[in-house]
Amino acid sequence: MNSEQNSDVKTYTDGPILTSVLHMGLPSMFGFLSQNIYALVDTYWVSRLPQGESAVAAITFYSTLLWLFFSFNSLVGPGSVAVISRRFGEKNIPETEKAIRETLVLKLLFGFTFGALGFFTVEPMLRILGATGDALSLGVAYGEITFVGMGIGYAMYTIFTAMRSISNPKLAMILMIGSNLLNLILDPVFIFGYFGVPAMGIRGAALASLISYGLTLVVGLILFSSSLVNVQIKFKGGLPMAASSMWKLIRIGIPMWLGGLSFSGARLIITPLVATFGTSVVAAYGVGNQISAFGIMVLVGMGLGLSSLIGHNVGEGKLDRARQTGNYAIVFGVAIMVLLSCITALYPEAIMGVFFQDPETIAIGATMLRILAFGWPFLGLFLMVEEIHAGVGMNMPGMIFNIIHSWGLEIVPILILTQVYGLGKQAIWWTMAGSIVVSSIAFYAYYRQGKWLHAKV
Repeated sequence: MNSEQNSDVKTYTDGPILTSVLHMGLPSMFGFLSQNIYALVDTYWVSRLPQGESAVAAITFYSTLLWLFFSFNSLVGPGSVAVISRRFGEKNIPETEKAIRETLVLKLLFGFTFGALGFFTVEPMLRILGATGDALSLGVAYGEITFVGMGIGYAMYTIFTAMRSISNPKLAMILMIGSNLLNLILDPVFIFGYFGVPAMGIRGAALASLISYGLTLVVGLILFSSSLVNVQIKFKGGLPMAASSMWKLIRIGIPMWLGGLSFSGARLIITPLVATFGTSVVAAYGVGNQISAFGIMVLVGMGLGLSSLIGHNVGEGKLDRARQTGNYAIVFGVAIMVLLSCITALYPEAIMGVFFQDPETIAIGATMLRILAFGWPFLGLFLMVEEIHAGVGMNMPGMIFNIIHSWGLEIVPILILTQVYGLGKQAIWWTMAGSIVVSSIAFYAYYRQGKWLHAKV
């Protein structure tokens, strides 16, 4: 499609709402479902290394650090969803294309800048988190390679986001699944050494992911120069990029970044507290985070698809349709997490047994999963309401409720229960589950006021 054609673009803002929700939401959900396989595959293969639990603990410590550094992705990401989907909903294709280019430039700049910072500080920061011995050395080895390619990871996610925002969610899904299949193949090759490739251990897991990210980004850029997508990126010509519009992308994202930073900061405090109970508990906690992240990625995927759809509707002035789309999103989000909670609560030992052989570690992890699963349906509610607000560029409420949840309802009670009253690790799990119940109900009550329908971008 030529970028000057502003009227013949399909945005799924007509016809049955449920059909539109499924067209935009399901491909994004399946794409992100496959995306979470990256972390699970890495965790599975490194658990087969001689270091076993220490290797899994290393990824757990590093993942906590990665949450912090990847939160800077939110300085641009949420703004890009809001601006690209709004301009596309308005049928303003030149401005849509310009916003995609500006997002890619900012993501590369931010990603490589913060990646360099992480590369030079990974060891002392892992020490602060409580990593020692093999968990520390393996975490540094894994983290250094990941930080080198952080700019590629940032930009790769922009390819997916932009495709969803211009009503090409199926293409984004195919690209995400292909990226994960490539990582699935490369992981054992680089970790254990096959086909003439030397065995690199945990470094191989990081390198496999980096190669997958890089190839996915290249393929995505090629697709954006083809007629397979609704908007083509112009590397020469087109509307010139501007500091003012790039600042708008950042300004919209700052509240969501602060909310993500709040979540990451909370994990920086929780992880050392968990580490006081031993390596086995840290390893089990890491797998629990991966299972939780599995559900989160599914919801974020569906949420990003539906937030783009909401942006299209608001851009066309169809506010009632946008509200109904938001309600559908919430129902789907809660239902998905109810299913995950039931499976996890019924079979926690089997899930932990995939990663560990030690009965004590499996028992610790099974108890944790049963407790955390109690709060996951409410996590589904919270995340979908957050994505709805992000779709219209209204990120301040999400930031506020994230801070209240992470610090007022999670960190403070955990510190009091473990440090003042001397309670054990289960106090941490119960507090994490209870805090999301309270904060999600409060966030939903705010959503019902409908202020998000009148946000301006």
